[in-house]
Amino acid sequence: MRDVARTGKARCTITRHKAAWRHVAYALAFIATPAMAEDWITLDAKGIRAALSDRTVDYGGTWQRFDASGRTLYHAGSGSLGTWGTREDQYCSQWPPNTDWSCYIVEISGNRARVRFVAPGDVTTGTFR
Repeated sequence: MRDVARTGKARCTITRHKAAWRHVAYALAFIATPAMAEDWITLDAKGIRAALSDRTVDYGGTWQRFDASGRTLYHAGSGSLGTWGTREDQYCSQWPPNTDWSCYIVEISGNRARVRFVAPGDVTTGTFR
């Protein structure tokens, strides 16, 4: 009889702990953070060209225009002309007088309103005009 009572008490305690963790899980599921609020889709080279060609992206005080011809204008008070294209499913840009290309993975938001450029240690997010 004693073992049955202990077993019943142990089950009751375990059930209460499961219920408490379930409430914590529900609470965490509804906490929205910027990273959790948007789904991001990684684009391949074709998707990058389709998303950026002849479009302008606002970066909060600065903006960048991506011409289908491969020219790009970055404007932060004054304009800077560069070249852009795709290489191995990444967006790449070159800004004279530098001859090196900088390349980034491109992700687009699920609603296709925002874009971000991702490189190791560097993420830049913008909004399409």
